[in-house]
Amino acid sequence: MNFTLLAAAQQGSMWTTILMMVALFAIMYFFMIRPQQKKQKEVNRFRDALAVGQDVVTIGGIHGTIKNIDGNIITLKVATGVDIRVEKAAINPNGTQPAQA
Repeated sequence: MNFTLLAAAQQGSMWTTILMMVALFAIMYFFMIRPQQKKQKEVNRFRDALAVGQDVVTIGGIHGTIKNIDGNIITLKVATGVDIRVEKAAINPNGTQPAQA
């Protein structure tokens, strides 16, 4: 038996496996990780741009108007004389756009 041919075949198989692993990671990065990072940056930008008087919806579905912002705590006016305090992370960035007809 020629062991050099067998060793060369095994060496090529190792490089093929490494190349496939790198390709798999690249595919996962561009189709899963990168879009999620972009979406999270947009959500953070939205939450940083919240302002007093803005109409928002919480992740629990409560509609209200921002009355006060104190760090990460937002006070929402949900009805006359009814104010609630929620975390800034509880504001739904997708629920604040008006519904389209």
